[in-house]
Amino acid sequence: ATDSITSFIMREVARRAKLPPLQDFAIRNDCFCGKTMGPIISAATGIRAIDMGCPQLSMHSIRETMGVRDFTHGLTLFKAFFLHFRGVDSSFE
Repeated sequence: ATDSITSFIMREVARRAKLPPLQDFAIRNDCFCGKTMGPIISAATGIRAIDMGCPQLSMHSIRETMGVRDFTHGLTLFKAFFLHFRGVDSSFE
């Protein structure tokens, strides 16, 4: 679901919130991966979407680890999204 525009928006939100750089994770095209609602809704409606979150708060946490700061940064990022989205979104054409 993530594309260059939604990636920019979240990186800029993180920068404005003075958070550390965001981490990227990509799955190879030849690997099976479960589907999320983001790409399905985005393709059907044209709404911009980004697939992100804290892995321990979702279903695939057995293979991933996270520290307390990671959780705190994630929470701060989601709060910052609601504070900064309108300004970031209107800053580019």
